[in-house]
Amino acid sequence: MRDIARSRKFDKEYQKLGGLSAELVDVVYHLLHAIPLPEKYRDHALTGNWKGYRDCHIKPDLVLIYRITDDTLELHRLNSHSELFG
Repeated sequence: MRDIARSRKFDKEYQKLGGLSAELVDVVYHLLHAIPLPEKYRDHALTGNWKGYRDCHIKPDLVLIYRITDDTLELHRLNSHSELFG
């Protein structure tokens, strides 16, 4: 199982959203245990300024940006697509 690290931005956005959802728990569980995400989360690699990161859609307009390095799952952002990518 991987360790987990959260950015300050992720923590602020998480608090603003009001906490855990079943979908977020499911995604984090899969990522922590190196289980491929179900297709419904539309997981994909990012490019440009976010090269090296991935995103997945927790809900239709709720995006998680994360990165896996060595044995750590880094949670970086959790917000709407428009807030994250303009």
